[in-house]
Amino acid sequence: MADFLLNALLAGLALALVAGPLGSFVVWRRMAYFGDTLSHAALLGVALGFLLDVSPTLAVTVGCVLLAVLLVTLQQRQPLAADTLLGILAHSTLSLGLVTLSFMKEVRVDLMAYLFGDLLAVSASDLLWIIAGSALVLALICFLWRPLLAITVHEELAKVEGLPVGAMLLIAIVIAVAMKIVGVLLITSLLIIPAAAAQRHARSPEQMAVGASLLGLVAVCAGLALSWFKDTPAGPSIVVSAAGLFLLSFVLPRRTV
Repeated sequence: MADFLLNALLAGLALALVAGPLGSFVVWRRMAYFGDTLSHAALLGVALGFLLDVSPTLAVTVGCVLLAVLLVTLQQRQPLAADTLLGILAHSTLSLGLVTLSFMKEVRVDLMAYLFGDLLAVSASDLLWIIAGSALVLALICFLWRPLLAITVHEELAKVEGLPVGAMLLIAIVIAVAMKIVGVLLITSLLIIPAAAAQRHARSPEQMAVGASLLGLVAVCAGLALSWFKDTPAGPSIVVSAAGLFLLSFVLPRRTV
């Protein structure tokens, strides 16, 4: 197997593994639009990374985490619905990122790569960053699984109205490390679609989390195969494969026992 294809496969599998349980939490808490907001904010992180001459990946990670903290703060202080705040932050950060990039005339940024991903261009250093980030998030999910599940099941246990801070920060890290793989506009799909497909046939939260991870792994392999044999873009091919698995979940009989 070519090195670039192996790097792409390992990076995709690492992301799919951690996206399963976290995506399950996203589906349970109806947090999909929060993921979109962080995806839009990632572009602002890229712009600030070039402006401050730091790693765009590091800038995106810090920016997403700060946005999650900002959202929690606004939810506590402003009598606005969560979806209203998310809409304001999503479009504001995306527009601010584009405006910031427009002022840096000497910088040439391939926005298509950041928006839609460039999985086949993942280098060895990128792979290490992705694996390390995914391992960190997976360890945190295992450590916080019971508290996060309790908050999901028992709404009154949440200390603030809206999204648990811990889950928001984990999503922020996943989006930052996944930006290189499927792009900022498609990472939310990889979080949500496998989890939604697994939900139909799971009989427990743990089964849904494991099933979502497995479906994500299959989607990555199928998407890369489609990209390799049909010369399609890798990131969107993975999401299309995940969507196909979601449709297949409706064809298969639902488990009732």
